[in-house]
Amino acid sequence: MGTKVNRKVLKTLAYAATGALGLGAYTYYKSQNSVLQAAPKPANWLTELPSREAQVESLSTTPEFDILIIGGGATGAGCAVDAASRGLKTALVEKYDFSSGTSSRSTKLIHGGVRYLQKAIMQFDIEQYRMVKEALTERANLINIAPHLSYPFPIMLPVYKLWQIPYFWVGIKAYDVVAGRQLLKPSYFISKNTALELFPMLKKESLVGAIVYYDGQHNDARMNISLAMTAARLGANVANHVAVTELVHEEDEKGQKKVIGAKCVDKYTGKEFSVKAKAIINATGPYTDTIRKMDNEKIPNICQPSSGVHIVLPDYYSPQNMGLLDPSTSDGRVIFFLPWQKHTMAGTTDTPCALTDYPTPAEDDVNFIINEIKNYLNNDVQVRRGDILSAWSGIRPLVSDPNKADTQSLARNHIVHVSDSKLITIAGGKWTTYRHMAEETIDAAIEACGLKPKNECITKGLFLEGGHNWTPTSYIRLAQDFGIETEVAIHLSNTYGDQADKVAELSSLTGKRWPVVGVRLHQEFPYIDAEVKYAVKEYARSAVDVIARRTRMSFLNVLAADEALPKIVEIMASELKWSKQKQQEELEHAKEFLKREMGLNLKYQMKTTVPINFSKEEISTYIKRFRSLDKSNKGYITHKDLRAFFKKYKDEEGFFGFRKASSRESQEEIPEDELHLLITEVDTNKNGLIELDEFLQLMSALKTGAIGQSRFSKASSIKNKINTTRSGGGV
Repeated sequence: MGTKVNRKVLKTLAYAATGALGLGAYTYYKSQNSVLQAAPKPANWLTELPSREAQVESLSTTPEFDILIIGGGATGAGCAVDAASRGLKTALVEKYDFSSGTSSRSTKLIHGGVRYLQKAIMQFDIEQYRMVKEALTERANLINIAPHLSYPFPIMLPVYKLWQIPYFWVGIKAYDVVAGRQLLKPSYFISKNTALELFPMLKKESLVGAIVYYDGQHNDARMNISLAMTAARLGANVANHVAVTELVHEEDEKGQKKVIGAKCVDKYTGKEFSVKAKAIINATGPYTDTIRKMDNEKIPNICQPSSGVHIVLPDYYSPQNMGLLDPSTSDGRVIFFLPWQKHTMAGTTDTPCALTDYPTPAEDDVNFIINEIKNYLNNDVQVRRGDILSAWSGIRPLVSDPNKADTQSLARNHIVHVSDSKLITIAGGKWTTYRHMAEETIDAAIEACGLKPKNECITKGLFLEGGHNWTPTSYIRLAQDFGIETEVAIHLSNTYGDQADKVAELSSLTGKRWPVVGVRLHQEFPYIDAEVKYAVKEYARSAVDVIARRTRMSFLNVLAADEALPKIVEIMASELKWSKQKQQEELEHAKEFLKREMGLNLKYQMKTTVPINFSKEEISTYIKRFRSLDKSNKGYITHKDLRAFFKKYKDEEGFFGFRKASSRESQEEIPEDELHLLITEVDTNKNGLIELDEFLQLMSALKTGAIGQSRFSKASSIKNKINTTRSGGGV
């Protein structure tokens, strides 16, 4: 009886304290929130983006820039915006695409770092506290200047021990207090029943309540591209797919070596040229030491790369508007479980790694995330390995500290360093603080290299591309004016902001009564053909640029991205006048990217490594299913076998959900590309045939959950009228 009374008393106190402090914090927030108002477009804002060709031409012919920035991630693009907005003649080069590295592979949060604040308090670490304070200020600014791409987002911290309620509550309220005037929304405590209403998938056993707090969420790659386009609008010369091969030095009158430029190569055209500048900024993230050693090969490294793996699951794993934080995993790390882009994302790991251009998600990291997720979901939710739609690894550029033993205890602090030759390096940091990092970097460049800006930093409150005239209801005009589906209109509005109408203008007619325009790249996503055309205007020059960053398809569903590739390459080929050979090269390069960096190889590995473990009855059943397709008992199934099978069992809908061929003479057949997709799903040895052992391997993978869904499995059971719609596949 005493325990029950104590439990009720604790909960009552928690509710009361939360309400009181929450009301006070919210009242203070509302009374003080007159800061960080976004500013109108500067006078030098370009109404039309220069073409990529014009940008490269200007880079190669301009006698001298004030600043050359190496690196087109969040930090580099942020530096370009800052420098250009101060009136400095600015250039930026990126060896791949804007946001092709770490900046597109984040946890998609704009946050101060709850765990960093915990460490700051527990370890009396003033440096960590300042980093959190700075990040919370920048969080509010970023949400203000890019309202179409970012928004306040609630995250639930479930509590399973009664004593943890006051412990976590005090910590989260401290997070609110540190935010001060930039508080997004006050945190609050909720009961067990309310927690389960908001997050029905949550584990019920021992749950005593939960605390909900707010951080920001965004589309990281699109935000990065918006930064690059903002810099271009402000007059900066920005070019992706331009690599720096060498830094150029000269001696000053005192005999001191000074960096004055860089030798570059346009990887898209092969053109080589040099760019001269008064100040060179190294903003290359994990590649920081690579550029520094071009300046001085004898210096020690200052960056310690760390791999962070994320996985993506179907939307039914989480509610649409509530994230989850696991504050203490089995090895002490933090796991976020977040709805994002109508899917569920989980991560991240934090493992020291080697520097590579092609970070690959490791099987061990993927399994770690899955096992941790299981600890927080109820028994009704079967977490299946085969439900993973995509997996990726991002390399974080952590600033090394020799006094700390592991990368988990490294703060994402940044450093600005000026070398003896005046190379300015910005290293470390985090997505949220990119603007402040850029401000400090440009300040350092001005001081070190004697630059003369026209004005002070104005980026706090400076709208990014697409944010100026956007409102939450902008999508309605898109749907009304262009005849676009509501889902597509919302996507375009929330991706391109006030530039969405320019995308819609490029849309093709659908040939239907509704929607009038907007041909989808893939039936499962709101991405349309016009976005590929617009991506080219925003300097996309490879299929990977489109599937990974201009859309987020490869990050959300690697199989869907693979299926959309031919259409994307076809549109880009028309826009960029690609030859047949170039189109094939792009297809192969993109497929390799999906296999190596987006987790498609994990799918093949899981399917082929699951042991075949069936009873005699099951083996007999599956062999009969196989032979119903292999009528001539060859021991393998061909395209011809599948075509004959589907023709025999064609239903009144056509071919059980499959698209019919378009030509008149083949209206009674399934198109070749549909058959190819079915065979590819099972054909692990890539010989164009489905052999018995491959068929049994697939059935075993489905049985164990290593694969979530299989179109081939369902299609081969169509005698029983099983629906053949694919629900996502699996990685």
